[in-house]
Amino acid sequence: MEKKIVELKQVTKIYEGKVMHRALNRLDFEAEAGEFIAIMGPSGSGKTTLLNVISTIDMPTYGQVIVDGMEPEALNANELALFRRHNFGFVFQDINLLQMLTVEENIVLPLTLDGLPIMEMQKRVSRLAEQLSLKEILNRRPDELSGGQAQRTAVGRALVHKPKLILADEPTGNLDSKSAKEVLELLSHINETERTTIIMVTHDPIAASYCDRVLFIKDGEFFNEIYKDERRQTFFQRILNVLSLLGGNVHDLRML
Repeated sequence: MEKKIVELKQVTKIYEGKVMHRALNRLDFEAEAGEFIAIMGPSGSGKTTLLNVISTIDMPTYGQVIVDGMEPEALNANELALFRRHNFGFVFQDINLLQMLTVEENIVLPLTLDGLPIMEMQKRVSRLAEQLSLKEILNRRPDELSGGQAQRTAVGRALVHKPKLILADEPTGNLDSKSAKEVLELLSHINETERTTIIMVTHDPIAASYCDRVLFIKDGEFFNEIYKDERRQTFFQRILNVLSLLGGNVHDLRML
């Protein structure tokens, strides 16, 4: 049995404001090392809050979060920043590349923070450029890239420091279907070859069908969970079935 890399025990997250908002309610969740998991649910169901709690951007109001055997709440601000930098890679819908840097400089940025030797940095970048089909465009700047190339660059930046866990929030949300397929195949490949754990929030049933498991949440609570079977097409259909029960958005049914 694989080791658990993420455990949430009875996690509740309440945001205080004019109106108190309970974004997560007594949620249990775990991810084993090497899993590729999708999190789905209607808008406002707590998907991004769940990702923020796992990534230590937010701390739970109640309950316990354990990541790779550590409890982030027990760390001070400096330890937490280091822990986050070494353990997590982030891929967002808004790709967030630095416009003044080239593709290569964007990818290598996390390593410069750690002061790695130049030779090691070059080795990692060239290996990733090969894997991500970025070799030809390493000297381009973000405004010269297609959406798919920019997101592949962002995936490279998330992977370069060899994190245990990649957290992806709607990584294909702003991409056309061809670029989305490229990015999803890439994440799948990384998951299979490197055994990197990936937790991805998505509203797209096609994206979710690339995963090993889909967790559905509603109103911050566990709703359902399904595991992939042999055929992606039937898994896709089962995802749609649960989304229709959820009242999710199922009108976007581009074929696989």
